[in-house]
Formats: sequence, structure tokens, C-alpha cells
Amino acid sequence: MALVMDGWKNLLVDNQDGIVTVTINRPKAMNAINMELMKELEAFFTGLYDAPEADVVILTGAGDKAFVAGADIKEMAVMDAHSGRDWALLGERVTSLIERAPQPVIAAVNGYALGGGCELALACDFRYASANAKLGQPEAKWGINACFGGTQRLARAVGTGMAKELLYTARFIDAAEALRIGLVNRVLPDQASLMGAALATAKEIQASGKCAVRYTKLVVNDGRDLDIDAAIAAEAQYFGLCFDDPEQKARMTAFMNKTKK
Repeated sequence: MALVMDGWKNLLVDNQDGIVTVTINRPKAMNAINMELMKELEAFFTGLYDAPEADVVILTGAGDKAFVAGADIKEMAVMDAHSGRDWALLGERVTSLIERAPQPVIAAVNGYALGGGCELALACDFRYASANAKLGQPEAKWGINACFGGTQRLARAVGTGMAKELLYTARFIDAAEALRIGLVNRVLPDQASLMGAALATAKEIQASGKCAVRYTKLVVNDGRDLDIDAAIAAEAQYFGLCFDDPEQKARMTAFMNKTKK
């Protein structure tokens, strides 16, 4: 199955030699999440599971003001308990698809990443931020809790105590603070250098063995929910599977031939 590149209303998709950049494209609304956008993200990341032409994905937002500034409050304001739960389940499906995508997914956070935007970034493998980034989970100010997996992924990213403080207070933090607590991996001075750094890292990942990277992602993700003995056993199992990959044979043979010269 080929990646769906065109026909999206709220996404821009570009594939440059296996590095796929997905841009959330609602700049007039600060890239805010609505139902239509979430269904498009669900469809795109579902298709990504069977897309051999995609090696690495970069997820970002259009413009320099926002990655995703949160959810569309007008849509949420009229929800009841039933529709609110359905909205949360849709968001959780999308973030789970991102987290479990076979390809590494890098979040390039430019500007605001709030509420569901922060949760989308948290579902990615790691996050780079521009210096003007602001991240946070402001849901408690609106009388609701984070609902796209933020209560769980934020705690795993920065620790339970720090996550509770950010969730309870609905506080925004800047890029420097996000770097200090481990919410982002790197801070870049502006959007251009942010995208340049994300692309450079994507190329570094692409230079590694495809199966090796995908198996590593599986082991790291699944191992968080296992005891150490089971996680290490899974690591050994995937290590063995690597030797069934023709690319692994070619890479090891090339290395041995190079060292003989």
C-alpha cells in the first residue's frame, strides 16, 4: 500500500527519499484539533503501518506560532459524557497509532503545543522544539482532564511528580524548561533550524538498519509494561529476528569487507 500524499484537508504530506514530513495545516486556527483533523490523522497513521516507502516520519505544525495550540473549544463545549468519551477514545486511537507506528516519529514542535497538541507530541518517539515553544496541559482550567493519553505519557516522560504538577496547575512551560525536565530532547533557535535538525536526525536514523530500528522501537515501547526479565527476553527474541533480515547480512558483510582492506 502506498502512502496517501494528497487529498487531505488539514494535512500536508511530503515524502523526500523515505523521510515523510506530516504538517498539521490549520494555521488560521493555530492548528487547533477538531474532529475532522483527528479523523485525518487516524487515517494517515493507519496507512503508515503498511507503507514500506516510509522510513522516518516528522510531525510538525504549519507556521511558526503553533505546533498544535490545543483542541477546538467550541466543539468540546457542547459535549456530554457520551460524546466526550467518544472524543477521548478517538484521540487515544490516534496517539496510539503514532506511538506504535513501525517508523520512528519525530515531533518538531514550533510554538504552542498545548493540550491535545502536547499529547500528540508525547506520542512521538522524541521531540525537538524551537526556542519559542510553549508546552503544557491546560485541561484542568477548563474543568476536564487530559484525555489523549497525556496523564500517562507525560508521567513516563518527565516523572510522576513533575507530571502531576503540570497537570494540576495547567501551567505552560517554555522550551528551556521542557529541555531541563526531559520533555524535549533538543531546543533550536528558530523554525528553520528546528526542521533542519529534525531532518538531519531523520537521515541519521535512515542510515541505520530499518528492521533494527523498528525492532528497537518495539522492544523499548513494549518493555515499559513488562518486568525486567520479560523485557530482556523480548530484546533477545528481536535480536534473533534481526538475523533473518537480508539487510542485516549485507550490512555485516560490508563491514567485515571494509575492515579487511
